[in-house]
Amino acid sequence: MDESGGSGQPRSGTDRPAEPHAGPPAHTTEPHDGGTRTDTDSTPAESAEQGTPDQAPSDGTESPATTGPAPEADGERDTGTRPAEPTPAADEKDPATPQPHTAQPGLGSTPDDHHRTLAHSGAPKNPPPPQPPQPRGGLLMGRPFGVPVYVAPSWFLVAALITWVFGGQLDRVLPELGAARYLVSLFFAVAFYASVLVHELAHTVAALRFKLPVRRIQLQFFGGVSEIEKEAETPGREFVLAFVGPLLSLVLAGVFYLAMLPVEPGTVPGVLLAGLMISNLIVAAFNLLPGLPLDGGRMLRAVVWKITGKPMTGTIAAAWVGRALAVSVLIGLPLLTQSGALGSTAEDNVGMDTVMDALLAAILAAIIWTGAGNSLRMARLREHLPDLRARTLTRRAVPVETDTPLSEALRRANDAGARALVVVDAEGSPLSLVREAAIVGVPEHRRPWVAVSGLAQDLTDGMRVSAELAGEDLLDALRATPATEYLVVEETGEIYGVLSAADVERAFVKAMARPS
Repeated sequence: MDESGGSGQPRSGTDRPAEPHAGPPAHTTEPHDGGTRTDTDSTPAESAEQGTPDQAPSDGTESPATTGPAPEADGERDTGTRPAEPTPAADEKDPATPQPHTAQPGLGSTPDDHHRTLAHSGAPKNPPPPQPPQPRGGLLMGRPFGVPVYVAPSWFLVAALITWVFGGQLDRVLPELGAARYLVSLFFAVAFYASVLVHELAHTVAALRFKLPVRRIQLQFFGGVSEIEKEAETPGREFVLAFVGPLLSLVLAGVFYLAMLPVEPGTVPGVLLAGLMISNLIVAAFNLLPGLPLDGGRMLRAVVWKITGKPMTGTIAAAWVGRALAVSVLIGLPLLTQSGALGSTAEDNVGMDTVMDALLAAILAAIIWTGAGNSLRMARLREHLPDLRARTLTRRAVPVETDTPLSEALRRANDAGARALVVVDAEGSPLSLVREAAIVGVPEHRRPWVAVSGLAQDLTDGMRVSAELAGEDLLDALRATPATEYLVVEETGEIYGVLSAADVERAFVKAMARPS
């Protein structure tokens, strides 16, 4: 159990408030884009606009557990708790500007007051959302290098499509196969996606080599994706991470070409090897196109990042090139097919074939356009993640002993301007956190007879977070141990306050709404 130092002792309502703590900003990185996608399944949150631990969000809405703070005198300090600064009103124009400390309504506040006390806070207007389950990728096929490989349900659709189309081609080359051609076509579809898996494993191995965690590999409708959770630290590593996939596809094409040389062309092995060689060449060439979310777009991003020194600039450039590429595919692919540039004759490009070409172009264009937009959104998220700081979002807390009546604990919190209660033992070590939702459920006339220990949630190791956590590190800590409240402690073990998951949610949403 952590030692709370001088801050762990219970205090009375006559204690004088302490000065607010301030925390340094944190640095984080931007996401991976393209074929190796980066995700942040993080608990969303909204950063406080001022550098005080318990300040309510300045979005014009009331925090569900805001307490009217007491007046503060400069230079006064108490080790038991820290006072709340006045929450900015909804009509304040510059929430980042420090406001003077003034007395606010206490427990007797009327409904018209801008601030509400801990005791009179109603049911939370923005309850913390349930933690999202770990993403399911479909059918688990294995864990090479410790990374799970999933086959999405959409793969079975595209495998059937490849089997049907390639089977039609085999009927022209090897008509003697009969219905067995579809079995050969199914083998080709599986072998092709095995090549795609090798492509993705190249990204995965490179990411693990750079100590970047990989969540999973998923084979889906159009190819595959390696979900890398963190950003490469340098543009050089980003370039290598993107290039190894197409490079390995080119190597596979060369291997299939060499294997095809001693094989007679008009046989089943010859046709399969030729098809795999061509398909890997197509995969490599398509992924080298210079636009997000393709590997070539990530390579372009790395080059612009290297030139400008700004990863966000590289993302913007590569994303807009990706959108231009999507338009080009939508218009150009059907035109190339109809003109015979892809090896077909004009007589073949009528009716159903024309519709299929247009549909394929539309799907590819939509995937590229959507991926480019997602890359921009993820980059903006990573750009604003440093705004999420535990020290800034933390609510001030009052330590109380287990047998303290709820009414007395709320009186101390109101007098101190605190918005949370921490149950401590006789030595001041934190034991549990009084849940805000539990306080709301106790009628006021019952509060003198209810001990705070009956409303508290026992602390686990994961519910203790450092006041220095920020950005991705903070979100990772909250995601590892889902809870509604967390005890925030200093490096020395002293109680800093209580962090509400709902506050983090609102801070996340607000950070994402800010322009880059």
